[in-house]
Amino acid sequence: MICKSDIANLKTDILEKVGQKIIVKGSLGRSRAFEKEATIEEVHPNIFVVKYEENNRNVTYSYTDVLTRTVEVEVFDGNSYSPLIPPAPPTKSRRASL
Repeated sequence: MICKSDIANLKTDILEKVGQKIIVKGSLGRSRAFEKEATIEEVHPNIFVVKYEENNRNVTYSYTDVLTRTVEVEVFDGNSYSPLIPPAPPTKSRRASL
């Protein structure tokens, strides 16, 4: 479950990274994924704006997109890319007993 504090913390993290290079990863459906380099341009109360480098296009994402892992964001720290939020821990699947 996503809490208001999770969103507030993510907003702060993204605000501190305005102007930094990132990689955005996501799904386009039907087993099609994308991975693009971008720069964080602006931060707003409900969304943040990134500019893709390959076509100079601005795209907006909501903070819940990142928290629900609809998109994954990795930030360039000068040497390498690291996830903005840590990867989700693996979950154990339960099988129903018949």
